[in-house]
Amino acid sequence: MEKKIHYGWIVIFMGMVATVAAHGFGRMAYTILLPAMKDGLHFDYTQLGLLGTGNFIGYLSMAIIGGFLAARFGTRTVISIALLLMGVTMMLTGLAKSFGFAFAMRLLTGIGNGAAFVPAMALGSAWFAVKNRGFATGIVSGGIGLGTFLSGIIVPAILASYGTDGWRHSWYFLGACVIGVAGIMWLFLRNQPQDKGLFPVGQDEKEAILNPVSNDKVSALDWKKVYRMKAIWYLGIVYFFYGLSYIIYMVFFAAYLVKEMGYTQVWAGGLWATVGALSIFCGVIWGSISDRIGRGKGAAMAYLVLGLSYIIYAVVQNEFGFYLSAILFGLTAWSIPTIMAAAAGDLVGPRLAPAGLGFATLFFGIGQSIGPAIGGYLADLTHSFMLPFLMAGAISLVGMILSFRMDSITGEFN
Repeated sequence: MEKKIHYGWIVIFMGMVATVAAHGFGRMAYTILLPAMKDGLHFDYTQLGLLGTGNFIGYLSMAIIGGFLAARFGTRTVISIALLLMGVTMMLTGLAKSFGFAFAMRLLTGIGNGAAFVPAMALGSAWFAVKNRGFATGIVSGGIGLGTFLSGIIVPAILASYGTDGWRHSWYFLGACVIGVAGIMWLFLRNQPQDKGLFPVGQDEKEAILNPVSNDKVSALDWKKVYRMKAIWYLGIVYFFYGLSYIIYMVFFAAYLVKEMGYTQVWAGGLWATVGALSIFCGVIWGSISDRIGRGKGAAMAYLVLGLSYIIYAVVQNEFGFYLSAILFGLTAWSIPTIMAAAAGDLVGPRLAPAGLGFATLFFGIGQSIGPAIGGYLADLTHSFMLPFLMAGAISLVGMILSFRMDSITGEFN
């Protein structure tokens, strides 16, 4: 008799699809749309940076709350509702004619993003045993790269077809796709293996008895357990430096090539699609590395590669440098979120994994909320993106140094 596929694999695939919509379409597409929105709305880089900040403020406000809501009401409900909110507000972004309205829509999109992404990244902790947790979480994070790749292909084509209003039609199309994904999540996603009468993937019956996962609702006492853990606070601090650094590179990636280096929107979109394609499997790679050598050492290695990609982008101002930077970043882009998600599950267990990751993501959200505004201000001040990218590289190297102590502080990762 042929063995059935464990439903955990279907859930992980749904998590990947959710991240395609939440991060790939809801956030990463903004990088490609930024130059066209600048021309269409006549915004300066500080305003465009603030739009990014508005999105990340929304993300920050719901990252921690969304994690706790998912632990309380279930990932299926929270992710589905959050993606519906994202899709509607993304379509409304296409109607923007003023900074205030655009800011409000990006803020609401960010709220949906935070509420969808954090629970999706915690699915691996609920559906897979510890020894496979980094690998499974890496599959979910692969959706970011796939969504980025698709955005890099779809958005330039829409921009070319609709001219000056192309950025509006891009938001309409992407928003409609996200609404469709929300429906798919409601149909196929499930909260815990127990919902299907299963054990986590990679866990046998004996292990399940020794390490049971409760279906009880999360209480306020459980929430206090999360935010009182020293190790979770340290995870958050390490995660902060990723949020602060990578977002500067992400937000101004295309604007640097188009507005400062003189490349076409299509060329910049193609390079961004390359980043997305390379990053599809980076979460699996780095998650597996952290399964083997420890979360802290894996994070330190990832931070080093990320820092080099930012510095090269700033100082090697030719096609070789741009491709080298894109390759390094693409192969490492979602490494830190993957490792942090697995680490949170290691610390607090499957049931509280969304809450643990949500609390750590609070620090990440703070970093990425202030990063675009700082990067935009420095670009306006110096009339160049070199200083923002160099600053991102230095910040990433600080994250590398702090990561080396992560295993010893948490203790439970080895």
